[in-house]
Amino acid sequence: MFNLDLLARWLIIIGAVILALGVTVWLLSEIPGIDQFPGTIRIAGSGFTCVVPLLASILISLVLTLVLNVIIRLINK
Repeated sequence: MFNLDLLARWLIIIGAVILALGVTVWLLSEIPGIDQFPGTIRIAGSGFTCVVPLLASILISLVLTLVLNVIIRLINK
């Protein structure tokens, strides 16, 4: 038999993680000057603008990797 309580808990956890990621992205978008960070590629056309923050993405990835590694090491002690 399939346990619906377990499925419900996982769906709530996944929803909370998605909500946290959405709030984080929203807060990061409010930082002034983030679109003028070095290493940002901006493609603009008529009625179209695409901004790709390469260096900012790499830095965020490195910071999150370090933070998650520290958290995992603390949990496994």
